[in-house]
Amino acid sequence: MMYGGGGSQQVMILNAGTKRNQGKRAQMSNIFAAKTIADTIRTCLGPRAMLKMVLDPMGGIVLTNDGNAILREIQVQHPAGKSMIEISRTQDEEVGDGTTSVIILAGELLAQTEQYLQQGLHATVIIRAYRKALEDCVEIMRTKASIPIDINNREEMLRVVKSCIGTKYLSRWSDLACQISLDAVQTVMIDENGRKEIDIKRYARFEKIPGGSIEDSCLLKGVMLNKDVVHPKMKRRIENPRIILLDCSLEYKKGESQTSLEFSGEPDFT
Repeated sequence: MMYGGGGSQQVMILNAGTKRNQGKRAQMSNIFAAKTIADTIRTCLGPRAMLKMVLDPMGGIVLTNDGNAILREIQVQHPAGKSMIEISRTQDEEVGDGTTSVIILAGELLAQTEQYLQQGLHATVIIRAYRKALEDCVEIMRTKASIPIDINNREEMLRVVKSCIGTKYLSRWSDLACQISLDAVQTVMIDENGRKEIDIKRYARFEKIPGGSIEDSCLLKGVMLNKDVVHPKMKRRIENPRIILLDCSLEYKKGESQTSLEFSGEPDFT
């Protein structure tokens, strides 16, 4: 947007193909975009959730029923649709689970406002009612629906983790996945002055190695370097090794200047 000097009329500069909606039409457009995003991953929720086949920008095929993983690969132009995807991303970063549920819930809440908007009810009145309902829901969850959990009780913690994995594609190996995930979190947990800090993104890493089965997965409490064998005489196992820390790579690199020799006859060897 540009403003002319001397009290002249303002000039609007927009991209080609830009659409501008105002009033009730814009509200209905936002509701429709939110419902479309929610309907896209609605079948990914529940114990009978179906997998979605998503084609990523690199041409690979991803099979998953994780709402955040699906929405991460979807290209959305509508502002309300982008806000819905941002909700899923925030849920994944803050909680780590419930990405599909939060999108479906947000889409359904917006869908319920459509009838009130058509009746002429103002949007601020609807938002005020939703905020009041949110306060009531939080109070009910704190007083009636929630139960305390002892984090030192391994069986209770495993049940909590299993409830999150039950709807995932990994559910058939849920016992193994729960054991590994709980051990990993307890390994990277830092307890300082009564304050517990868990930074999974910095201190935990998934290393995928081709071959074997899922049952071969395990937790390594240490540092793992996945490097290929560059010489057949290299040892496969070293007991009590000496460790050196380098700030450079150990990969073999060819020299910049390459020399080639050509022999056309026996006298050339001399």
